[in-house]
Amino acid sequence: MIARLAITFFLVVGFLVLPAIAYLLCHWLMPRRYGRKVGFALAVVIIAFVVYGMTAGFRPLVVRHIEFASADLPAAFDGYRIVQFSDAHVGTLVNHGEGMVQQLIDSINGQAPDMIVFTGDMQNIQPQELIPPMMTFRQLFAHDGVYAVLGNHDYDVYQNCDDAEKRCNCQLTQDIIRKMGFDLLLNEHRIIHRDSDSIVVAGMENWGVADRAPKKGDVDKTLTGLNFSSQSLTHLGEVGGGFPFVLMLQHDPTCWREKILPECNAQLTLSGHTHGGQFSLFGWSPVALAYQEWEGMTYEGSRAIYVSTGAGSLIPFRLNQPREITVITLKRKQ
Repeated sequence: MIARLAITFFLVVGFLVLPAIAYLLCHWLMPRRYGRKVGFALAVVIIAFVVYGMTAGFRPLVVRHIEFASADLPAAFDGYRIVQFSDAHVGTLVNHGEGMVQQLIDSINGQAPDMIVFTGDMQNIQPQELIPPMMTFRQLFAHDGVYAVLGNHDYDVYQNCDDAEKRCNCQLTQDIIRKMGFDLLLNEHRIIHRDSDSIVVAGMENWGVADRAPKKGDVDKTLTGLNFSSQSLTHLGEVGGGFPFVLMLQHDPTCWREKILPECNAQLTLSGHTHGGQFSLFGWSPVALAYQEWEGMTYEGSRAIYVSTGAGSLIPFRLNQPREITVITLKRKQ
């Protein structure tokens, strides 16, 4: 229901409200002899952009390549390749056209990743959306595994049902994601070994500042059992800066400044959630008004967060902000 309402609202705004506002502003503010003509032309352009964004603009999937260097990265992981994708919203991908999920899977596997990570929002509203593409997702393969965290949409917060049914649906979502072949991290971590060296992949549950955003993420619980003192790193391998290298997965980027930076030493955090606004103009999107980190890499000293613009979206619309997967190559800083 909420998904249909969101799409209906978008269509009304895109095809009626914005064109009408553009037309009326030109009619009122410009000289009468050409104000109506300019307003009509601008309204047509807006409608054309909406049509393009919902068709050709939504289909492309780009592969972004970035590097992250850290003195804490063990030598054996220099050149390590991680593929991140986020905000799949597979119900929309399945409904928008055949082959879009397969396109995503083939593009990820085609990068020959050492590790694959998914940073939340697998579904739109309900777990039943995940059943048709479940076996397709099982084709994902990386030598060191495929890891996932939950996004706000994966907690069944947008359905009008009682708490017992919401808990049941949320558990079903988690079960299906695991059946897809993901190691689902719920405030947990895993240690990845290469020779005598190791790094940590840690997955927090969702933590956001929005009213309906679940606040289940717990930094301490996620990193329980890891000793960050330089005297106690024997099981993780000695690293350059005295700390184990931690790759933190967290759906909502607001958590980085609110929780992750002040409460732990995770060197690189991967997030999604913002979709990059699904629209950008000259490198800016309206979503920048709500999120300090909303696209790409941001550094605080030697630590960083990368925010993916997402591989899908609830509303099938993209304009100058294509769907993406990201190849992150880790480098050891000398």
